[in-house]
Amino acid sequence: MAAADVPRPSFIGGDWREPCLPVCQPSTEATIGDIPAGTAEDVEMPVARGRVSDGGALVACLWGRASQLSHTIAAKIKDRKSESLALLETLDSGKPLDEASADMDDVAACFEYYADLAEALDGKQRSPISLPMENFKSYVLKEPLGVVGLITPWNYPLLMATWKVAPALAAGCTAVLKPSELASVSCLELGAICMEIGLPPGVFNVITGLGLKLVLHYPHIPCGIRLLLLGSTETGKRIMTSAAQMVKPVSLELGGKSPLIVFDDIRDIDKAVEWTMFGILPNAGQVCSAASRLLLHEKMAKKFLDRLVHGAKNIKVSDPLEEGGRLGSVVSEGQYEKIKKFISTARSEGATILYGGARPQHLKRGFFLEPTIITDVSTSMQIWREEVFGPVICVKEFRRESEAVELANDTQYGLAGAVISSDQERCRAISKALQSAIDNCSQPCFVQAPWGGNKRMFGRELGEWGLDNYMTVKQVTKYCSDEPWGWYQPPSKL
Repeated sequence: MAAADVPRPSFIGGDWREPCLPVCQPSTEATIGDIPAGTAEDVEMPVARGRVSDGGALVACLWGRASQLSHTIAAKIKDRKSESLALLETLDSGKPLDEASADMDDVAACFEYYADLAEALDGKQRSPISLPMENFKSYVLKEPLGVVGLITPWNYPLLMATWKVAPALAAGCTAVLKPSELASVSCLELGAICMEIGLPPGVFNVITGLGLKLVLHYPHIPCGIRLLLLGSTETGKRIMTSAAQMVKPVSLELGGKSPLIVFDDIRDIDKAVEWTMFGILPNAGQVCSAASRLLLHEKMAKKFLDRLVHGAKNIKVSDPLEEGGRLGSVVSEGQYEKIKKFISTARSEGATILYGGARPQHLKRGFFLEPTIITDVSTSMQIWREEVFGPVICVKEFRRESEAVELANDTQYGLAGAVISSDQERCRAISKALQSAIDNCSQPCFVQAPWGGNKRMFGRELGEWGLDNYMTVKQVTKYCSDEPWGWYQPPSKL
C-alpha cells in the first residue's frame, strides 16, 4: 500500500483538517503517511460545540433514523472490511491481518446491535411507573445526553472507538472522538464513511494527535468524557482531576493484570495450555483483559509449563501480512522498549525468563517480541504488580484454593479473571470470589454482554449498559384529579 493511501485529515463538523503527524508502520518501522495534529481550538471551535449540538438534535428527533444510519454504517464497514479497513488496521497497529479482519466483523456487529436497540427506544418511551396514589400518573422519558467526548486506545483502534461511537449515535448524541495518535487511521476512515452515508455534519467528529487536550479543554462539551484509556493510573488521576473542576462525569478503564487459575483436576492439559496462550498472545498481548498472571497448582505446574513452552516455541511470529502468522509486532518503538524494560527488571529482581524475552532472530526490523514466560515470581516484583501490555506472562504456583483466590485478587486492577477446572462448582465459587467484573472467560468478548472493571476502574460498556451511558432518564408525573390537593386551605369568602 502506498503512503498516499494511508493518511486522512481530521474530520470535524463534516470538514477535513490536513495531516502533518507521521504514521509509523510498526512491523517495518517505516513511515507510511501522516495524520493531523489536532489543537484545543479544534475542540472549542464553533463547529465542535455549536454545529455538533445542532447535528445531534437531528439524530435525536427520531431513534428510527439513528437506527437506519447505524445499519448503513455497518453495511459500509462490511463492504470495506477486506478491501481497506482491515489492511489499514494491520499497517497502523501491527496486528495480524486475520485478527484485524475479525475486528472489522466485530465493528459491524456492534453498529448493528446498537442500531437494533435504537429502533426499540421509541417503543419504550413513556413507560408507566406504578405509584401508590391513584390520583397521580407517572412515566419515564429517555433522552440523549448531548455532546460527549470519547478518548480511545491504540490496541483495537476502530473496535474500541466503535464501542463508544455506536451507542452514542444510537442514543442520539453527538461525539467528539479522540483516537490514539499511535493508531488513528481506521477511525478517520470511519469519519469518511459517516460523511458518505449522509450523517448530518457535526454529529460525529474525529480529532487526532491531541493527547489529554480533549480533556483539559472541553468546557464546551456539556456531558463529559467517556474514556477507554490505556495508560497509567497517574494519567487517569489527571483526567479525573480535570473533570472534577467542571463537575463532568468520567468513565475510566486503566488497564488490567488479570489472573488465570489452573487446577490439577483438569482432564485435558493441552486444551488448558491453548486457553492460556489465547489469554495472553492475541494482539501481541496488548489486551487490557489479557490473562497475564498464570496461577498453577503445584502438583501439575512443571508438566503444564513444559507444554506451555512447547506451545510458545511453535507460535509463528511474523510480518502481520504473512499468512499463518499468529503474533505480529507491538504498536510502537516506545511500547517495545517499555516491554523489554519490564523483562529486564524481572530478571534483575530474581525472576527466571523461562522462554522468550527477545526479538525473534529471523526478524531484523519491526517491533517484534517472542512470547515470554517468566517464573520464580514474587508478589513484590514489578512484573507481578504492573500491566506490561505485551506477550508476557508471569507464573506463580499455589497449593490451596484459598491461596489461589488470594493471589488472583492481589492487584489494583479489577477487570477480568478466569479459572480452569473440571469441578464446575469450584469454578462458580471462584468466579464469585474473584474481585473482577468479567469472570471465567476474559476473552473473547461479546457486544451483548457488559464490559468493565472493579477497583480502580468504573463504568460499563457494551450491551444495554453501553447505551445507558449516553442517555439520561426523566420522570414526568401528572396530578389527575379534579379535586384540590388540600395542602392549603384558602380563607372563606366574605
